[in-house]
Order: sequence, then C-alpha cells, then structure tokens
Amino acid sequence: MSTPETFVWFDFGGVLSPPLTALFASYAARTGIPTPVLQQAMATVGAEYSMPTLAPIELGMIDEHTWVRQIHTVISREHPGMDLSRSELDFGRQWFDGHRVNGQVRNFAVELASAGTAVGVLSNNVHEWEPYWRPMVGLDDVATDFVDSCKVGVRKPDPAIFALAAQRNGVAPDDCLLLDDLAENCIAAREAGWSAVQFIDADQAIGEIRALLGDAAA
Repeated sequence: MSTPETFVWFDFGGVLSPPLTALFASYAARTGIPTPVLQQAMATVGAEYSMPTLAPIELGMIDEHTWVRQIHTVISREHPGMDLSRSELDFGRQWFDGHRVNGQVRNFAVELASAGTAVGVLSNNVHEWEPYWRPMVGLDDVATDFVDSCKVGVRKPDPAIFALAAQRNGVAPDDCLLLDDLAENCIAAREAGWSAVQFIDADQAIGEIRALLGDAAA
C-alpha cells in the first residue's frame, strides 16, 4: 500500500450507521416485530430466491414494497395472529428514522479526505433506502465514490464488486483498504488483493487503519 494513492472504503451498515443491533431494536420497538422473528423472515425470503438473506433487495431484483409484503407473508405464516399493522411498506423510512451517523467514523473519513487520502463508501444497500442513509452519512462532498450493490448489480462478498470499485477509480487492488463489520467481506477483500480491517468499534478500527496507513507511508 502506498499513501497518496491509497483509497479507503467505508462500509455503511454497522460501520457508518449505528450498530445493527440498535437498528433492529429500534425497528422492533416501532413495529412490535421481535428481532429474531424479523431476521428469520428476512432469511426465509432470501432462501426463496436461493440467495443470501438480503441479496434479492440489495441487488435490486425486487422493490422494497414487494420485499416487505413477502416478509409479512412469512411472519403471518410462521406466527399467526402477530400484529403487523405498524410495519409499513416503506421499510427504509421506519428503519432509519431518528438514527444518526457514527460520528467518530464519519469524522475520520473527513479527516482522511482532508489529508489527501481518497475515501469511498462500498455498501450492500437498497435503492429505496438512499434518501435516508446518504443524508444521514453526509459524505457527498467528501467521498470520491459510492459503490452501491443495488446500482452495480453485484454485492459483497462477491469479488467482482472489489474489482469494479478499484477499476472505476483507476487504483490498483493493493492500494485499496476496506473497513467492514463482516468478517466474510474482509476475507473476500483480502482475496481480491485489498487490505481490510474488520470493524469492532470505532477506536479499534480507526487505530488499525492509522497503523496500516502509517506503515504504507514509512
């Protein structure tokens, strides 16, 4: 890795966003759908497409309202009588309502960009959720690129998304560094020739990235 060319990529969910546990807990409080019930329904819908849990919607194969209806169908089948009236078809609006960016991680991204390091967002995400998460992150004037699975038709941990992100920004794989909360995505990034840091908490992740960038500059 070499510093002026280094491109640091930030995951959204669980890194720039609040912890996923907090998002699930907030949604459960709003809708009355317990987190394990929602997670199992999401997984069941994904399996019906022979795909990982969120892949159908993160690849733009189905729209948000269709996806939520399918989740409701699964919950009604598996948990007869559960009240779904508070769970809206506009899932993203309910999911992100009231949440704020992880400020420590966002500030670090701004710091890197201000110092001349390219930063981007590499996320498995959903078309209909962009009006909520992008303003929450507030990096439009900072990030060099946003690579969003639903727009490019490929999602982490598929190696193709790492190749695409590097190629369209004219950087070599070994000049890319991913910060992601999922081990499988970090493993896939390394297999694609990138460096990667698995996010556990902000202090740990920022410290590891600083160390990697410092080693590259030495």
